[in-house]
Amino acid sequence: MPNNAHLRLRPVLEILAEAAANGTRPDAREVISEALRRVPPTAYEQELLSGGVPRGFKNLTAATARLVKAGWMSKGRGGWAVTEDGLRAVAAFSSPSDLAEALDAGTPLPEAPAPTADAKPAARPEAPAQMAEAPAQVTESGRPTGQPASVAVVGDFGVLLGADRDWDPAAGAVQMRFEPDDGLWRLDGELPAGRYAFKFALNGSWEENYGAYGLPDGANHEFQHDGGAFTIAYNHNSRDLAPESQLTPA
Repeated sequence: MPNNAHLRLRPVLEILAEAAANGTRPDAREVISEALRRVPPTAYEQELLSGGVPRGFKNLTAATARLVKAGWMSKGRGGWAVTEDGLRAVAAFSSPSDLAEALDAGTPLPEAPAPTADAKPAARPEAPAQMAEAPAQVTESGRPTGQPASVAVVGDFGVLLGADRDWDPAAGAVQMRFEPDDGLWRLDGELPAGRYAFKFALNGSWEENYGAYGLPDGANHEFQHDGGAFTIAYNHNSRDLAPESQLTPA
């Protein structure tokens, strides 16, 4: 069965380079989820393993150890980060397959620093100042640009929340509200005790939807509920369930 983790290692470094230019250090979940969006998983890689983790997510997480061993990225409590050698590797190996082959063969990096490695540190001090000076652009609805028009919690409990039918992305009862203070979308409600499943659907249709670990058309989120109030929060940056959610995973 296909395991394309090796083709996502270069995107991992690219994501970390972009984060470094913005002065941020994303966590493992953010990096792996974004890499899987850039190189979509096969049906085999979307299969859930024990613990509810998609095979592609687990395989790529394990594969990033090769980048750490090569000295191209670092992992810590504060998040993941690309190293200078990692920036040079992105410049030296122009395709995902080239970079994977270089890792396999232990190909040395060019001795001279790559142009992108020199350019990145120079741009970093300017980015925070520019971000602080320029207010975020907003749409007519008051949401920052880059946010969807709407987000719905589409699951097998829509009727219990007041929708006409379950799994309907256009139902008013399952639409989330956007909260500009933290940039999250939220849905509050009450449910009887039971086990439930859902996905996030954007803009009132199934055309763009995200499942577990922020994967497009991914496996359902599942949770066990003891009955009573609950909160589901969605972060559009990660396309995933936000930690602020008040749920018990199934």
